[in-house]
Amino acid sequence: MAMATRGSFSLGLLLLVCACFGLAASLSDTVFYDSFDENFEGRWVVSQSSDYGGKWKHEKSEGHDDYGLLVSEKAKKYGIATDLPEKVDPKDGALVLQYDLRLQNGLECGGAYLKFLQPQEAGWTANDFNNESPYSIMFGPDKCGATNKVHFIFRHKNPTTGKYVEHHLQNPPVPTGDKLSHVYTAIIYPNNTLKILIDGEEKKSADLLSSDFEPTVIPQKTIPDPEDKKPQDWDDRAKIPDPEASKPDDWDEDAPREIEDLDAEKPEGWLDDEPDEVDDPEAEKPEDWDDEEDGEWEPPKISNPRCEEAPGCGEWKRPSKANPAYKGKWRAPMIDNPAYQGIWAPQQIPNPEYFELEKPNLEAVAAIGIEIWTMQDGILFDNILVAHDEKVAEEYRKTTWEPKYLIEKEKDAAEAKVEKVEKSAGVAGIKEKVFELLYKISDAGVLAAYKPRIDEYLVEAEKNSTVFFGVLATIPILLITVLLSLCSGKKKAAPIVPTEVTKEEPTVARDVVTPEDEALGEDEQEQEGEIEETKARRRTRRET
Repeated sequence: MAMATRGSFSLGLLLLVCACFGLAASLSDTVFYDSFDENFEGRWVVSQSSDYGGKWKHEKSEGHDDYGLLVSEKAKKYGIATDLPEKVDPKDGALVLQYDLRLQNGLECGGAYLKFLQPQEAGWTANDFNNESPYSIMFGPDKCGATNKVHFIFRHKNPTTGKYVEHHLQNPPVPTGDKLSHVYTAIIYPNNTLKILIDGEEKKSADLLSSDFEPTVIPQKTIPDPEDKKPQDWDDRAKIPDPEASKPDDWDEDAPREIEDLDAEKPEGWLDDEPDEVDDPEAEKPEDWDDEEDGEWEPPKISNPRCEEAPGCGEWKRPSKANPAYKGKWRAPMIDNPAYQGIWAPQQIPNPEYFELEKPNLEAVAAIGIEIWTMQDGILFDNILVAHDEKVAEEYRKTTWEPKYLIEKEKDAAEAKVEKVEKSAGVAGIKEKVFELLYKISDAGVLAAYKPRIDEYLVEAEKNSTVFFGVLATIPILLITVLLSLCSGKKKAAPIVPTEVTKEEPTVARDVVTPEDEALGEDEQEQEGEIEETKARRRTRRET
């Protein structure tokens, strides 16, 4: 028993030590993390640059007790930065960048990305942080107009020229556009591979040294010689007019494209002496019209009513038609140019900016900044992480982002369900009122002869949505029928009483009921019962 107790204690102690080592390893892989549970003031520095007047707030995410860094005003520039506890060199191993983002009011035009900044020795300060402050990596959503993407841009220093060049990821993923919390992750591996994840799902993979980026990190080996000029006698005409061709003798360049149609005749009834427009006989001179100041008043013109009845007015002229003799200006046919030298291009020379490398020389990251311009408020940043191990980022996603996302998703689904129910209830209410109106119309005396058919049709329409929409189309017709009948005031014609038929009819035993008659009778009774039930229900509704 004592042996078993000591064994259990030893196993527990071993698990505790392993957990401590695991926690220590995770902490060692985490370079920076801010949950914004505490106010950001003191840790983050708001830019004092004159253009950046947007106010940052420490606010809860809607529907949560979880705090974040909030963009609180519309149509503003925002700038804020914080130093990392230690400088991170991407060349030392894997680099993981991650943060939560919630667009509580959507995003129509603006940025929601982070900048991972170079050390301040590169020429910037937190108080003066702006869009010119040098960064190493820019990552996150950006949307405005045709732009709607998750940026990944890195600045790389050309070792030959010493100039920095921005390299943009081509065909980046599209950000999630709803109003829920989402987590964006960028992982740079030692083998130059970049992966972008949204909510833990890989959306893009790229090679930092490949054509996945524009421009490519490694320049072209050769470039067109800027000093090379096209020779004056260079002939780059692939085709030339045939110098041996001549214009045919019968080619008339002066023949017009169209000629008068001599076969045309003036239509009968054409009013030669009538103008197309005449003075408006109903127009009156305005009372405040002053002939001395405004000039002599003239009535406005209207189309001549006599011309509308005739084939035309005014002087008749023959129409034009295509000239069969028209050929246009003669040009010699084109032939291959025997002196053609091809399309000229400057000669290629070695690119003075060319260099080779096996791994991009990404600049060290010493701070994180948010420098954006946006037309929307309600943008909430949270759980910003810089780490060396993607498993650390995965753990943070599970423990910080996923729980609140599931709550938001469930709430969103519930609200959508309520909205759907409310919408359905609204449609049902409209349908109820429509049938109340139709049953009242069917009770009109002028429709008495058609009432059984109408009631039968309405019963079917209440059961079948397709028939219901057809009923909607009949409402105007029914109303017009009732109004016309009421307005006409005609008496109903006396029913025609048939005279006695002397012809002997075949004798049929009507007191014998066949099975077919019985079944037909049951169907009619059932149908009449449904109609009566519906009418009773309608009467009850009207009475209440």
